[in-house]
Amino acid sequence: MDNFTFYAPTFFDFGKGAEEHLADHIRKYGGNKVLFHYGSASLKKSGLYDRIRDHLTKNGIDFVELGGVKPNPRASLVYEGIELCRKENVDFVLAVGGGSVIDSAKAIAAGTCYEGDFWDFHMGNATIQKALPVGTVLTIAAAGSEGSPNTVITNEDCLVKKGARSDLLRPKFSILNPEFTMTLPPYQTAAGSTDIMIHVIERYFSNTEEVEITDRLCEGVLKTILYELPRVMEDPKNYDARANIMWAGMLAHNNVCGVGREQDWASHHIEHELSAQYDVTHGAGLAVIVPAWMRYVYRKNPHKFLLFATRVMGVSAEGTEEEISLKGIEAFEAFLKSVGMPLTFDEIGAREEDVPEMCDRIFARKDTEGFYVKLNRNDVEKIYHYAATGTFE
Repeated sequence: MDNFTFYAPTFFDFGKGAEEHLADHIRKYGGNKVLFHYGSASLKKSGLYDRIRDHLTKNGIDFVELGGVKPNPRASLVYEGIELCRKENVDFVLAVGGGSVIDSAKAIAAGTCYEGDFWDFHMGNATIQKALPVGTVLTIAAAGSEGSPNTVITNEDCLVKKGARSDLLRPKFSILNPEFTMTLPPYQTAAGSTDIMIHVIERYFSNTEEVEITDRLCEGVLKTILYELPRVMEDPKNYDARANIMWAGMLAHNNVCGVGREQDWASHHIEHELSAQYDVTHGAGLAVIVPAWMRYVYRKNPHKFLLFATRVMGVSAEGTEEEISLKGIEAFEAFLKSVGMPLTFDEIGAREEDVPEMCDRIFARKDTEGFYVKLNRNDVEKIYHYAATGTFE
């Protein structure tokens, strides 16, 4: 196990009716003038928009609004939010929605306190030194941004999707009521749960030895999704299944499943190009890329894939390491397909002719991608090729 530091100060208010404590949490963490940040019309259709507005008004919380967050949140709206926060002297950002809304809120919170262009943080040209406090009311279990120090934004001007990270971006509080996820379409539920699984997989496939506790935590979260997602797909109103998935989403990305080890993240960076290029739902894009990545790298360290196959996917331990590992990958693909996730370029409208451009962006500032197996440009092109054609040839 490697040395590590771990700091995760977010206050979580979990369960039915937790949103009734919203004003108290805002006051506790210093909110006097709040930016109420949200996304699509679905928030208004569900009635939660009116409930939040009424709650803030009733409790004397002064606020301004900024809606319009889209999946793969856009830099243009972040700039608009920064300008609004400065104009209105906002001192607290409230994100009501899923990971896209929360990531947008975090970028606004950091950008408001920075004299330069917030995009500097995402391009690695500056580090976040100060940010407005952020609170969240979560409506979809997926990105884990409600407990993480990360924000990922798409700059639509250059088709670049990049992340920034700072413990200053961890929300001060997050309200998690599983009831808010019950009206999600099945596709969004499945895509969100896929995102949760891949957040763990990026940490699980590590070359660091003797991190058994973290391995077992990863396996537990993965097995939870394998068990609970089919239950939710069958009964969208299953509160307990929704609750387990919602908490799994937070655990998957606040980094408790990643401490003490080297992490990979190649699949996320490869998928970000699909999201930026085609505006693909992130979890769906990951469902296309991760199995292709697994098939490309598993022979280079089959033992970890054997553990994934036997401990997580329930594959029999009969056969060689490579045979068992491949069966585990096949079982994972079958699970993704069973819950309606795509596995190919065709299913998400991606084009292999765009691969050179996507690789140009990935390798603009580096020679390799990932850490479990370091991938060069040719490797990534082959992974994209498999996703497009079903072969590495």
